This record gives sequence, structure tokens and C-alpha cells, in this order.
Amino acid sequence: MKRYPDLRALIFQDADARQYYNELPEYVREMIQSRGGDVNSFDSLKSHADRLLKGDG
Repeated sequence: MKRYPDLRALIFQDADARQYYNELPEYVREMIQSRGGDVNSFDSLKSHADRLLKGDG
């Protein structure tokens, strides 16, 4: 699994992560952006999004 410095780098450089991120509801994207440093791989992006979508955010 490739790791990136932060969320911005992840969604800029990984097309699959960018597509997944862009398809998330806006409130989930905003919450993930506030934790941008914690999101540094596609797996961590999916994990954060899943928790937020289930209400465990």
C-alpha cells in the first residue's frame, strides 16, 4: 500500500482515491479534510469514510 504525506497528495496522485473521495457526501469529505494528516493512503481514506458514514466518526 502506497502512503502519501497527506490527503491532498493522496487525492492528487492516486486516481482511484480521488474518484472515491469525490463520490463521498460533502459532509464526509469536510470531516476527512479536517483530519487530512491522518489520511495518507487509499486504505486509510476508506477506513475514515466508512466510520463517518456509519456514524462512528
